[in-house]
Amino acid sequence: MNFDELRSVCTQMRRDIINMTANAGSGHPGGSLSSVELMASVFCNRMNVDPQDPHNPDRDRFVLSKGHAAPCYYAALAAKGFISRDEYADFRQLHSRLQGHPDAKKIPGVDASTGSLGQGCSIAVGMALGAKHQGKNFKVYTILGDGECQEGQIWESLMSAAHYKLDNLTVIVDNNGLQIDGSNDEVMSLGDLAAKLAAFGFEVFELEDGNDLESIAKALDAEVVGRPKCILAHTVKGKGISFMENQVGWHGKAPNEEQRAAALAELEG
Repeated sequence: MNFDELRSVCTQMRRDIINMTANAGSGHPGGSLSSVELMASVFCNRMNVDPQDPHNPDRDRFVLSKGHAAPCYYAALAAKGFISRDEYADFRQLHSRLQGHPDAKKIPGVDASTGSLGQGCSIAVGMALGAKHQGKNFKVYTILGDGECQEGQIWESLMSAAHYKLDNLTVIVDNNGLQIDGSNDEVMSLGDLAAKLAAFGFEVFELEDGNDLESIAKALDAEVVGRPKCILAHTVKGKGISFMENQVGWHGKAPNEEQRAAALAELEG
C-alpha cells in the first residue's frame, strides 16, 4: 500500500477499536489507538502472511506482547482478511474467539496467546531463534508497551536476542508514556530507554513521532545485520480521538454511546 492507502486503513482500524470497545462496554482503547500506525505498518504492509494459508511454516510471525491492545490486533486482522468485522459484536463476550487478549488457538493470524505482560518478547525471541536453527528466513515482529518494559523478563529476553544475534527480530516499543496507574515516570521511570536498549545490544531507531507512517516505514526498512532491531516509537495514547489523547483514564475504559458517536464523527472529519 502507499501511504494514503495505509492512512485509510488506520482510520478504519480506529473506527473498529471504538466500535469493539463500545459494543463490549469494556476493553483498552487508549493503548490500542496509540498502536494503530505501528500495527498497520507491520501487519498490513510488511509481513509475509496469507489469510488463505495462515499456518504456512515460512510465514513471518507477529507477537502482540501488550496483549490488552487486542482491539488493534483484531482490526489489523480484519484489514488483512483473516477475520470478518461481523465478529466485532462478540468482542469480549463469553465463548467468542475475540477475547480481551488474543488467543492463538482460536484466531487465524495470531501466532501467540498473550496477556500476561512481559512474556511476549520472550516468545518472539524464541521464534526468531528457532528460525535461525531451522535455517528459515522468516522475520519476527513484536510490539511491547512501555509500561510493560518495567518487567524484568523483558530485559532477559532482550539480552538473549542480542547474544544470539537475532537480526531477524524487530522489537517495537509503543512508548506512549502512560500506563494504567499513571505516567511511566510516576509509576516506575524507564530512564533513557533508547540508551538502555542500545546498551543491551540492539540497533535502536528512535521515532520522535511514532504515529508517523513515513518514519515507521524508514525504520522498518533499515537493514541491520548481526544484531536485533528495536523501534522506539514515541506515540500518543488515545491517538486520533481528541478527548482520549494523552488521558490515562482511557487506558482501560470503554466509550459510552455518546462518546462513541463523538469519536466516530471526529474520525469521519
